[in-house]
Amino acid sequence: MTDIKDFLKHIIEQIVDYPDEIRLLESEGLHVIIYDLNVNKSDMGKIIGKKGKNAEAIRILLNAFSAKHGKRTVLEISDKD
Repeated sequence: MTDIKDFLKHIIEQIVDYPDEIRLLESEGLHVIIYDLNVNKSDMGKIIGKKGKNAEAIRILLNAFSAKHGKRTVLEISDKD
């Protein structure tokens, strides 16, 4: 569902310094859509936030938006090599 992916990418672009390096892969399972987020290593702290608060907030927004579309989502965050 690209609406959810676009929503998530828009949120991430507002946080990071290198929006061109955002890689957001989408894979769909039976009951869930998994988003794998890769960002520049220098942006990892901004995405995760202090004590994981930013990542938690992003996941809350993602879950609320996807629930409105009748979907369940999971966000996995990893850094680029």
